[in-house]
Amino acid sequence: MNRMRRTSLLWVVGATAVGLIIGRLTPPLIVRLGGAVPQVSWLAAALLAFAAVVMGVLAWNTWQSLHRKSRRMTSQYGITMVSLAKSGAAVATLVGGFYAGFALAYLDALDVALARERALHSGVAAAACVVLLITSLLLERACIAPGDDEEETVADPA
Repeated sequence: MNRMRRTSLLWVVGATAVGLIIGRLTPPLIVRLGGAVPQVSWLAAALLAFAAVVMGVLAWNTWQSLHRKSRRMTSQYGITMVSLAKSGAAVATLVGGFYAGFALAYLDALDVALARERALHSGVAAAACVVLLITSLLLERACIAPGDDEEETVADPA
């Protein structure tokens, strides 16, 4: 049976870097094409923060059930939680990198009110993505059943 592969730090850093580059290049590209750069609303940060809270609650409940109360988990529940954790980590890294890059694009123009607003809103959204990433990784960790980390060895009768 194949074991679940945990989300690696290399993947997180790589996906964040991709999002960061795309987010940093988006505003100048929009301006160059003659468009208007959109404003980042508070709703984006609020939804990402809400997703982080939901992921944190799921991680806490799963950890309590499996590790504290020693309850069993159905395979369907386990697959669902691991899928949520992996997708949450993917969204958090890519979107968080994008919002961080978007904020970086306006750091040199903080004296302008609209640029300051874009940088602030994007920075808060990126921070919410960091929290979402942490809670997603905690949920992924919580889904590991007790004893899965340890290799079972059989002693030779001598």
